[in-house]
Amino acid sequence: MSDIIQLLPDNVANQIAAGEVVQRPASAIKELIENAIDAGADKIKLIVKDAGKSLIQVIDNGCGMSVTDARLCFERHATSKIRKAEDLFAIRTMGFRGEAMASIAAIAQVELKTRRIEDELGTVVEIEGSKVVNQYPEAVAAGTNILVKNLFYNIPARRNFLKSNSVEMRHIIDEFQRIALSNPQIFLSLHSDGNEIYHLPAETLKQRIVHIFGNNYNQRLVPVEEDTSIIKVEGFIGKPEFAKKTRGEQFFFVNKRFVRDPYLHHAVMNAYEDIMQAETFPFYVLFIDIDPARIDINVHPTKTEIKYEDDKAIYAIIRSAVKRSLGRYNIMPSLDFEQETSFSNLITKKSLDEIIVPTVTFNPDFNPFDTDKSKPSYSRSDSYAEGFAKKTGGIPSNWDSLYEIVEKEESVQLPLHSLSELETDHPQVIQMEDKASSKLFFQLHNKYIVSQIHSGFILIDQQAAHERILFEQFLTQLDQHKGLSQQSLFPQTIDLNPSDNELMKDLLVDINGLGFQIREFGKNSYIIDGIPADLGTGFDEIKMIEKILEDYKNNQSEYKLAKRENLAKSLARNAAIKPGTQLDNTAMAELVDKLFACQSPNSSIYGNPVIVTFTLQELAEKFGKN
Repeated sequence: MSDIIQLLPDNVANQIAAGEVVQRPASAIKELIENAIDAGADKIKLIVKDAGKSLIQVIDNGCGMSVTDARLCFERHATSKIRKAEDLFAIRTMGFRGEAMASIAAIAQVELKTRRIEDELGTVVEIEGSKVVNQYPEAVAAGTNILVKNLFYNIPARRNFLKSNSVEMRHIIDEFQRIALSNPQIFLSLHSDGNEIYHLPAETLKQRIVHIFGNNYNQRLVPVEEDTSIIKVEGFIGKPEFAKKTRGEQFFFVNKRFVRDPYLHHAVMNAYEDIMQAETFPFYVLFIDIDPARIDINVHPTKTEIKYEDDKAIYAIIRSAVKRSLGRYNIMPSLDFEQETSFSNLITKKSLDEIIVPTVTFNPDFNPFDTDKSKPSYSRSDSYAEGFAKKTGGIPSNWDSLYEIVEKEESVQLPLHSLSELETDHPQVIQMEDKASSKLFFQLHNKYIVSQIHSGFILIDQQAAHERILFEQFLTQLDQHKGLSQQSLFPQTIDLNPSDNELMKDLLVDINGLGFQIREFGKNSYIIDGIPADLGTGFDEIKMIEKILEDYKNNQSEYKLAKRENLAKSLARNAAIKPGTQLDNTAMAELVDKLFACQSPNSSIYGNPVIVTFTLQELAEKFGKN
């Protein structure tokens, strides 16, 4: 039997390695910019076309490369960062494996232009599929200019797995933001299809955060600083009231390298315990400076995972540092033991018998429209009550009876005194009677609707029911693009960050199909001319759009929903009535009728029950009856 094991050709091996290093255009951008940072550049310009599929260009003013280095950098495991295995535990640079350039050159058409400051001429190297096509000297600017064209051109199957331009652009922006946050001392710019997305000058970390996420973050940041013998922690965290339901604004940097660490994230979340709403995530940008000998970063191809020598100590330090910052800036409640008590002696204590309860009196014969000047008037020294008493006029008595509450109302609030001994909250059921409906509904705590059926009664979650109704209605509108719109009296302008702007571009047609009237207005800005007529009035258009985008991202990461289903679910959740909304019998009857007209009335949009049935037999068993 002949031998079956053989060495793979270099081009095949490079393509396999490229699959680990370069998953999408954002991966290639990360590697190229990190190389520019390692080269000592303080100005880096990123240019992309078609979300990086057609062109990725990185221009820097770093040290540049010699003729030999320009050719050698495309070889596998060729690097200037390390020399021996022990250097892996003393790494301060971003790259060290020497695989990035070889991987990119294996799956794209690459053109490299580079020159050292001391050289008169630079070098141009052209490579396609790991093969050097051309190399020649040329007068180029000092630094490095690398162009990556037609990514995955020689692996069509891999290229087909790429998402839409808007999705890939959001990944590019995410990577760009991480690099920009970890290097605020470097000028960075991002251009996409001829438009400048970011223009970030060299600045402080706080200024960089504000430039990336918006001016409203300036008032949300709380500084964190802790220096120990194990690690040094510094950065900013967000105030708990601004926590969001979606992840994505949580950044850990270890020795300026972005890492994903659920264990350290739990330390931050633990510090926010009891001062933040459930299922929300605070903003934080935290930098951990640690001796490279205490960590191992060579555990994952993307270098976003790190092993620590003493992770429990690091957990405790981060938790205490965040907790101390929250307390130091009066975010957390605290007891003031140094309260000024000298003013307490100025208060004269009186017995309860000496305290006179204030009363209000009025003259039932007072007529504010009486203009007869011959009648006496009260003086300034008179009290209002005495002045009103002196007024006389020819008006009917008991005029105040006009403002008595009319007894003939359609809704009456009836307290269930019989249940007050069973529950400490003294629950109340609002009984509504409507002449137009023969059905009788009860509203429990302004959250649930109770309706009697032949075998017992049903309990309906009014918010979940309304969400189900709106969800199916919005899905139909998206399919037909026939959402009715209500024109806004005063159009609103909303400014989005670049990441949300790319998402908005992708969803704009479908959002307008729901009944919104939104149009682009300059860079990252949109004008809201109208909202869906089904939403009624009283909605803040800007907050509504922000919540829709936030819920959309949350649904996308958690449930992996299709675009239209995700959008309909996000809008339904934000437009539905909230717990605590009081409904009359007509509104409850309409809600129940629409619910049972839905395709899935028993299930909420998140898979939870909407209707719970209680039978007479179950009630009898509760009272010990058979």
